[in-house]
Amino acid sequence: MQVTTYWLEHAWLGTRVEPGVALGVRDGRITAVREGVDTPPPGAQVLRGLTLPGLANAHSHAFHRALRGMVQVGSGTFWTWREVMYDVAARLTPDTYYALARAVYAEMALAGITAVGEFHYLHHAPGGVAYADANAMGEALIAAAGEAGIRITLLDTAYLAAGFGEPPNHHQLRFCDGTADVWAERADALKDGERVRIGAAIHSVRAVPADQLSTVASWASARNAPLHVHLSEQTAENDACRAMHGCTPTRLLADHGVLGARTTGVHNTHLTDEDIALLGGTTTGTCMCPTTERDLADGIGPAPALQTAGSPLSLGSDSHAVIDLFEEARAMELDERLRSRTRGHWTAAALLRAATADGHAALGWPEAGGLEPGALADFTTISLDSVRTAGPPPRLGAETAVFAASAADVRHTVVGGRHVVRDGVHAAVPDAPRALTDAIAALHG
Repeated sequence: MQVTTYWLEHAWLGTRVEPGVALGVRDGRITAVREGVDTPPPGAQVLRGLTLPGLANAHSHAFHRALRGMVQVGSGTFWTWREVMYDVAARLTPDTYYALARAVYAEMALAGITAVGEFHYLHHAPGGVAYADANAMGEALIAAAGEAGIRITLLDTAYLAAGFGEPPNHHQLRFCDGTADVWAERADALKDGERVRIGAAIHSVRAVPADQLSTVASWASARNAPLHVHLSEQTAENDACRAMHGCTPTRLLADHGVLGARTTGVHNTHLTDEDIALLGGTTTGTCMCPTTERDLADGIGPAPALQTAGSPLSLGSDSHAVIDLFEEARAMELDERLRSRTRGHWTAAALLRAATADGHAALGWPEAGGLEPGALADFTTISLDSVRTAGPPPRLGAETAVFAASAADVRHTVVGGRHVVRDGVHAAVPDAPRALTDAIAALHG
C-alpha cells in the first residue's frame, strides 16, 4: 500500500511540542516521523493546529448518554440516579442500541477519541430472556463503533447479583447470565477484529459473588485480555463488603486473583492505605472518571497516591455527563487542587499520557497512543486559534490542550491512517447532533 504523508503544523511527541512534523503512514501504522519539516511536502494531508495521539476513553456506558440532562434535574444520590438508568436500559433493543451507540461513538470521534472501552452489561432482552444471538447487544456496539470509525474494546461484563447474597432484581435480569460459567460461555463467542478487542469486566464485588470472581479473572487471563471492575465507587459498597467478607473490596479482589497488570479498577474512590498499596504493588490500573464522579457526588479518588504506589492512570467519560477527555484530564488535576489546596500534582504531559498511551494500554491497545514509528496511525488535531486556545505560544500546546481546550476544539480525527473527522465534521455521521436527538427521542418517546 502507498505511503500517505500527514504534515502536522505542531505535534506533541510525548514530552514536547515540535513544529513542522511529517508522518508517513502505511497499512494503518506510522512508518516514519520527521521533525523540522517547515512546509507541507507535495501531496501531504495538512493538519493545522496541535496534533496529539488519539485519545482513549477507557470507561464508557454508551446507553447512559440518553440520561444527559434528565438526571441533572433536582437532587438525589447515586442510588436514585440508578433508578432512572434502569428505566432507560429497559427500553433498549439491539437496533435502538446500535443507533444510539453509533451516534455516541461519533460524538467521541468528534471529541478526538479514537478508542473506547465499553463496559457492557446490557446483554439480554427484558426479563432476562436471551436473544437468538446471545451477543446481539454486544455485536450492536461493535457494529456501531465500526460505523463511527473508532476502535472498541468490548469489556463484556459479568453481572450476577443485586448485592451481597441478593439475587438480581427485575431490572437486572437483562444484565444477568446466572453464573460466571454461563457468562464465560457466552463471552467466548465474541471475537477480536482489526479494530475490536474483547475484554472482560466484573461489574463490582456487589454484583459478582466472591466464589465466582476467579472464573472471570481466569477467562481474561486465558485470553490475555483486559479485565476491568468498578471498585469502591460508593462507601456503601465498602460497608456491605466488610459486613459480608470482613475486608475491603480491594482485598477481596486480591484474594481471588483479580488484581494485576491487565486489570483496571474504575473509580477507586474510597480506598484505605492498604488498598492503595495492593493496587500499586500489583500494577493494577486506575481509571478516573472525574466528570461522572462529581456529577454523582461520589467523591474524589486518591489518584496521586495511587500513581505514586504504581497504579497507572487512565481516564473515562463513564456516564457521559459530558464527552470530553480534555475536561477529564483537567478535572483530575483541578479536583485534587480543591482537595489538597495545592497545585501541580501532574504536568500537562502526564495528564495527556493518561488520556492517550496509558488509556490505550488499559484497553489492550499498547501499540496506540504515541506519534512514533510502528504505532497505530490514530491521532487528533485541536485548533490553536479558537476563543479558548488562542494566545499561548505553540510550545505550550500541551498546557493549552489540558487546561484550556475542549472537545469543541477538535478539528480532525484520524484512525488507522484514515480521516474519521475532517474540519470538525464526521465523515460517516455528518449530522451527529441529529443522530443523537433521534436515537434518544426513540427511547423517551
